[in-house]
Amino acid sequence: MGTQPPPDLSSISRRQILTTSLTFAGTAFIASSTIAAQSATHPVKPPRATTATKLPDDLVWHDVRDWGLEGRAFDDTESYFDRLTKRAKDVVRKEVWSLSHHTAGMSTRFRAKTDAIYVRYELTDSALAMPHMPATGVSGVDLYASLDGKWRWAATLLPHDAAIAAKLALNIDAVSREYQLNFPLYNGVKSMEIGVPKGATFEPIAPRKEKPILFYGTSITQGGCASRPGMAFCAILGRRLDRPMLNFGFSGNGRTEVEVVKFLAEIDAGVFVLDCMANMGSIPVTERTEAVVKLLRGKRPEMPVLLLEERLLATAPFITENRETHLAKCAELRKAYDHLTSAGVKHLHYRKGDDLIGGDGEATVDGSHPTDLGMVRYADALEPDLRKILEQS
Repeated sequence: MGTQPPPDLSSISRRQILTTSLTFAGTAFIASSTIAAQSATHPVKPPRATTATKLPDDLVWHDVRDWGLEGRAFDDTESYFDRLTKRAKDVVRKEVWSLSHHTAGMSTRFRAKTDAIYVRYELTDSALAMPHMPATGVSGVDLYASLDGKWRWAATLLPHDAAIAAKLALNIDAVSREYQLNFPLYNGVKSMEIGVPKGATFEPIAPRKEKPILFYGTSITQGGCASRPGMAFCAILGRRLDRPMLNFGFSGNGRTEVEVVKFLAEIDAGVFVLDCMANMGSIPVTERTEAVVKLLRGKRPEMPVLLLEERLLATAPFITENRETHLAKCAELRKAYDHLTSAGVKHLHYRKGDDLIGGDGEATVDGSHPTDLGMVRYADALEPDLRKILEQS
């Protein structure tokens, strides 16, 4: 049975791309169309705070651009906080270019001895949330702190406007420790500063030089529908593996495109994960996968490449067409893997996707996009494979 074509995204704003990207068949497709229509006509924006919190007058502000971001792969970006080089603007599709302004996967690290941490930042889009993803994930930031050698969540900010100046963490133990601030998943950032009281110590930590793990994928890769940035599965894996991560998830538009990968191939990654299956629809999976892998091999002969199947929709047990569509697309991906390995392509890996969100139907918000539980399950499933690939390389 043939696969469903992807929806037409040409007239939909980038804020609605995630909800439009639900490509269910039959009954499930009708449900996703309803969500997309509601999002297009009534984008959700949380109410403004009724009272503004006055910030202390003695705060010392630190601009993150002064020491850099992890998750930022290109220096020649149109805006500092973009994910793609400005050279991609007239090469990739306009939807991909628009989504590249989102700061998914970006973070910054610093060491501080302080009892309070504040943030001041400006977003590019005033639509702060979506019907199925909260403002804390779409437009918020969250803070992790190093405790006994492990990363622990410390604070989350709920944005009420596109310009934010607010407390993030107060009354914390004033001991010197390392922090990581994770950026919004589905909004762009114009500026970002971290504030601490006068007299507190603050030491920027430059981005690590280790080869990153690079994910090129879909809305799920980008982080939909995590409750906050640190719960996107790429962020979870980054903490567990202690590796820099690059998130090139393009909601509804991760379509295994040579036009995108020609730029991603400039990056010397520790592992390149191709995670586009959920957005392929009727796009020829085998043909595109082989073209992309050959391009990567021409640029990065030794770089490990992992071909990742899509997760099985939570509705699949009830809808025959969903099961058959999933099997058909996965068979096409496997065919590409077999062709490539038979042709002598080395350092190519393959992973099935049926276990990515579990089998109990409890890990998505809409049958497709993971909740935080689903994101943890993604990380649980992929962590052993990535560790093994890294050890072998």
